[in-house]
Amino acid sequence: MGGSNGSIRGRDGRGGLGNVLSGIAVAIGFALFLGGFAWGALVYRPYTVPTESMVPTVQAGDRVMAQRIEGSEVRRGDVVIFTDSVWSDSPMVKRVVGLGGDTVRCCDAAGRLTLNGKPLVEPYIADPGSTQTSTGSGKASDVTFEVTVPQGKLFLLGDRRSISLDSRAHLQEAGQGMVPLDSVSARVDARAWPDPAMLARPTTYDALPGGTSRPGPLRLQLAAVVAGAALVLLGAAYGPLARVLGRSRRRERVGARG
Repeated sequence: MGGSNGSIRGRDGRGGLGNVLSGIAVAIGFALFLGGFAWGALVYRPYTVPTESMVPTVQAGDRVMAQRIEGSEVRRGDVVIFTDSVWSDSPMVKRVVGLGGDTVRCCDAAGRLTLNGKPLVEPYIADPGSTQTSTGSGKASDVTFEVTVPQGKLFLLGDRRSISLDSRAHLQEAGQGMVPLDSVSARVDARAWPDPAMLARPTTYDALPGGTSRPGPLRLQLAAVVAGAALVLLGAAYGPLARVLGRSRRRERVGARG
C-alpha cells in the first residue's frame, strides 16, 4: 500500500492530481499570455501622438493603440492614422468627418458643423469643464467652408480646431483637402499611456449610413494576457505551497505521536 501511495503522491507533498492540474494551468496560462500579445501585435500598432491638434481627445506625446484597418472599414467619427504626401511625409492623426458623397459645411446659425444639412453635436471638441469649443470662439470652426467629398476620399478635422492643420488648411488646393481612403492605415482604439482609456465613439454619427465603428478586440486581448499571467502565477505557486503545507502536516503528525 505504501508503494502504491508513493506513486500517486510525491514525498514532498506534491504530485498526483494537484501537480498535474498545476502543470495544465501553467501551460494554458502561457498560451493565453503569449497568444494575447501575439494577437495584439497582429491587430494593433502603437503610435505616439505628435501634436496637440487632437486635444482634448488625445494629448501630444500620448501613446495610443491603433487598430490596423483598410480604407473600406473607415467610419465617420473615427480617429485615424494616415499618411498623405500632400499633407506630410509622416503619419498624422485626425478625425473623419465626411465620407464620399457627404457635404460638410461650417457653420450654421448656432456655430455648428453640418453634415448633409444636419447639424453635428461634437462633444469631442469641447474643452473639459467648459462650454467653449476648442476653437475658443464657441464655433465648430473659425474657417467658413462648404465642400462635397468625392467618392473614395475623406474630409478630416482635428479636435482642437484652433490649431489643427487639417482638411481646412488645404481647401484652396486641387483636392480641397481630401485624403484618399487607402491612405488610412489604422484607427485609434485606446490611449495606452499615460492615461489608459478606450476612446469613445461619437454618437452624433450613429444614424448616418454605415453608423459608427465598433471597438476592436483590445479588451479581449488584455483579458487573455491578464488571465494567462494569473494562471501561470497560480500554477507556479502550487509546488512551493504544497511543500509548505506538506511539512506543516508532517510536523503536526509528529507532534501528535509525541
